[in-house]
Amino acid sequence: MATTYFTTDHEWLRVEDGIATVGITDYAQEQLGDLVFVELPEVGKTLSKGDTAVVVESVKAASDVYAPVDGEIIEANQALTSDPALVNSAPTTDGWLWKMKIADESQLSGLLDEAGYNAHIG
Repeated sequence: MATTYFTTDHEWLRVEDGIATVGITDYAQEQLGDLVFVELPEVGKTLSKGDTAVVVESVKAASDVYAPVDGEIIEANQALTSDPALVNSAPTTDGWLWKMKIADESQLSGLLDEAGYNAHIG
């Protein structure tokens, strides 16, 4: 069963069997506006919590998306190369950004649940 966590930097991660699928929240994509480009991470790259994993560019600005936990990139959402607007239309489903193998699951305890995130953006 997957568990979804959120960061105060507006990332969500859905964790199942030690693998996190990561994207930006609906709130974040609304703030950014229409995305025109997503710079995806390299598969095999190791990230530490807080490292820039992805750069998203919208008509308004470029913005970094950070690794919510330590881990290794195992997949990037190649569909975003030709259709970056998927992040706008389906930020928590088809618009995911990358998948990573989590190095330290204890880091998940520092993240927010949906109620906590909603209170944060409230």
